[in-house]
Amino acid sequence: MNAPLADVRVVEIASFVAAPAAGALLADLGAEVIKVEVPGGETLRHARPKLLGWQSEFSEAPQFHMDNRGKRSLVLDLRKPEAREALLRVIDSADVVLTNMLPGRLTKYGLDPESLRERRPELVVASLTGYGKKGAEADTPAFDYAAYWARTGMMDLMREPDAPPAWLRPGVGDHAAALALTTGILSALRVRDRTGQGQLVDVNLMHIGFYVQGNDAAPTLATGTGPLHHDRNKPRNPLWSHYPTRDDRWVFLVMIESDRYWPALCRAIGKPELETDERFDGARARYRNSETLAQILRDTFLSRSLAEWEKELLGHTIIWSPVRTLAEAVQDPEARANGVFAEVEHPTAGTFETVAPPLQLSGHAMPGDRPAPELGADGADVLCEAGLSEAEIAAALETSSG
Repeated sequence: MNAPLADVRVVEIASFVAAPAAGALLADLGAEVIKVEVPGGETLRHARPKLLGWQSEFSEAPQFHMDNRGKRSLVLDLRKPEAREALLRVIDSADVVLTNMLPGRLTKYGLDPESLRERRPELVVASLTGYGKKGAEADTPAFDYAAYWARTGMMDLMREPDAPPAWLRPGVGDHAAALALTTGILSALRVRDRTGQGQLVDVNLMHIGFYVQGNDAAPTLATGTGPLHHDRNKPRNPLWSHYPTRDDRWVFLVMIESDRYWPALCRAIGKPELETDERFDGARARYRNSETLAQILRDTFLSRSLAEWEKELLGHTIIWSPVRTLAEAVQDPEARANGVFAEVEHPTAGTFETVAPPLQLSGHAMPGDRPAPELGADGADVLCEAGLSEAEIAAALETSSG
């Protein structure tokens, strides 16, 4: 089976995570993705682990390679008219333009969706912003920390009542947005193939934040009141909470249907007498006495180490998980058995592992094992393919001194 997007060309004018991650997924599906970068390369290209706090001398930015694998690199200084004209010539042979450039800058450079589609009505233009294109903050710069996490209430909600707002790890909202961008692009391409008409794909990080927390956002919209913070000392359902172990690790119980799993849990933790305790007879009774039950469960789990609990709970019909560190989690045998990680061969950094694409197709291999391109490695070739002369290529690739 041919790659699903084998005949699709994407021009990516984007930096950091969300839009480039969507470009990587399109490349995984077989598209030719031309990444347009500023002179010197985007910031994330240079974010080596040591600069981010890792005790490592690894010479590349692994996260950059994950989200830019399999692309071609074109460096253009869009302040120069020759560079902008060259880019338009490249776009003339593209099916998709993918960008996270702010709307005002796109207009300044003649790359706004309206201008691009007036030039080529069949073009699909996919755009990522922080807060959307229609409000007063259409041109406000944003990362997922702000638009996806803090602005949507998620930062406040993801904490216990007496704790400060929770911190977000890099790229979490961005990778969710990348999936939405990819879905929109694939849908627009399907319509284009049927009708010959392209369209705009519009994704913003704030909307993604509300969508991801939709199970809380939807009731808040319907009722006009927000959810309570989870309180592990008095949870609404003590079978859906986390408990410390003797070695300062944690066990996470996730038995949302508590009546179904209550007998099995009592046996699994060696407390069969709790099953017939009237205080805990049914979900409502456990809710009324949740503080007492939570204390019993906390004391029980504190009696053993996490490793001991893993052995003890093995084979019982309950839903739970040890709370892993990331260093432990990347060694999970289930993740490795299911191809969650890929091995990349880099010409100078050698062999290293990365996160593989988050989906697999039975008819098209998506190993995710290609590195990102070297900065500007494909510039002259891409411009030559677009029909530019040697003089035009030299002028377009010349870096402005201003």
